[in-house]
Amino acid sequence: MHNLLNYILWFPVLGMLGIVFIPGKQENTIRYWALLNTLITFGLTLVLYCKFDSTVGDMQSLFTINKPWIPSFHIFYALGVDGISLPMILLTALLFFLCILSSWTVGKSVKSYFALLLMLESTVFGVFMSLDFFLFYVYWEVMLLPMFFLIGIWGGENREYAAVKFFLYTFFGSILMLLGIIALYMVSGQTEESFNILALSGGKWSKEVLNIFGFSLPFAKIFFLAMFVGFAIKVPVFPFHTWLPHAHVQAPTAVSVILAGVLLKMGTYGFLRIAFPIFPEASIYFSSAIAWLGLINVIYGALCAMAQTDVKKLVAYSSVSHMGFVMLGLAAMTVQGMNGAVLQMFNHGTSTAMMFLLIGILYERSHHRWIVKPDGTKGFGGLYTQLPRYSIVFIIAMFASMGLPGLSGFISEALIFLGIYQKFTTITALALFGLLIGAAYLLWMFKRMFFGPVLDEVKKYNDMNAREIFYMVPLCVCVVVFGIFPSPLLNMMKASVGKLVSMLAGIHV
Repeated sequence: MHNLLNYILWFPVLGMLGIVFIPGKQENTIRYWALLNTLITFGLTLVLYCKFDSTVGDMQSLFTINKPWIPSFHIFYALGVDGISLPMILLTALLFFLCILSSWTVGKSVKSYFALLLMLESTVFGVFMSLDFFLFYVYWEVMLLPMFFLIGIWGGENREYAAVKFFLYTFFGSILMLLGIIALYMVSGQTEESFNILALSGGKWSKEVLNIFGFSLPFAKIFFLAMFVGFAIKVPVFPFHTWLPHAHVQAPTAVSVILAGVLLKMGTYGFLRIAFPIFPEASIYFSSAIAWLGLINVIYGALCAMAQTDVKKLVAYSSVSHMGFVMLGLAAMTVQGMNGAVLQMFNHGTSTAMMFLLIGILYERSHHRWIVKPDGTKGFGGLYTQLPRYSIVFIIAMFASMGLPGLSGFISEALIFLGIYQKFTTITALALFGLLIGAAYLLWMFKRMFFGPVLDEVKKYNDMNAREIFYMVPLCVCVVVFGIFPSPLLNMMKASVGKLVSMLAGIHV
């Protein structure tokens, strides 16, 4: 069990190397190899879940790995897992397996496409497992390479613009993060603990002063802001969100699923693992600002979604809105709020993955995504009568995204509101309008696409086939089961979240 994290982290890399040696003409062999690799990786994460001790709030000693990597600079190959990272590891493994299935019809440069997907999976695991700040940064940066090429080569008409904008935005945030890493390395005395994320935690730098440009500034607040911007771009938090709609609309279906389901969560995970524990005083000081930015995300993202006539862009802006709820939960710094935030990270990953996969299925039949075409005519109409199986799955995904009681989105949003009410009552009241607008744009979309007369072109569409049903069923099960019985997820995370909340509660600003 000690090397289980190593197996999960490096198995996709072995799969990628295996694809290199498979002849490019054997496309089905490549597909099945990638599918088998992601299936085994997902199985390993389930073993990790079964062996995980949910009563322990610290990193699980059974799985922790800590070996010297660059000893002269005290950089370690350090991996670990706790109740905050495990839900993200499980979600990553599940979504990559399903994305390989959804990519079965990709015919352009099949070898490169699946190799890059497996490389991306390993880098995402690296972000969620790293306990060394330098190692975390390496995986955070390397993740940009496969995403850049997956969007830039297999994307839509404006794929190059979307890929470059995604890369530049994220790289700018990474530079600020690197600045913070270097500053922490210097102020901590360049010891063996200088890159250790756990050792840096606890608010040790609250009294440090930064002398720059002739000014004496509080070290913790300055570098909390640097970390905040780096992670906020990934979430994305307003006003750093403008790369997201372009990336989503231009990306191929599987990449949109990974982007919304997993990569956005890397930003909020960064707050939980790095920014809040290392700079707790600054986190509390800026909590009101974080809450207001979260509220802007909720309302602004929902209003932008309502204005869209491209269904994929609508769902992209809905992700901006839903990630705003996560930011509200983080800003609350209460047990209910933070549990709700981590739960929302997982639940949004499943529900938004369903939405993007369903849009991809429809795009394969229609070759467009217009709810209303630019000339004012309907893009879709009467889908419910023509595609009944598709419509049922779409309804489940839509209501889960809406936060309907009984589905997964409800319980996480309810916990967030419970957590923020006492601290941010006004923001809570205003955020409720985000739920109302969310229901409005989703029902508006559904009414125009699924009801009314069946368009002539819609009559040519086929309903979901066996492969498509197969990769949608696990997500349907997740949104229903965790909506009715969220305890497995909450029990997994509660000890680790509770430890973080206790640490923040003990800080006096």
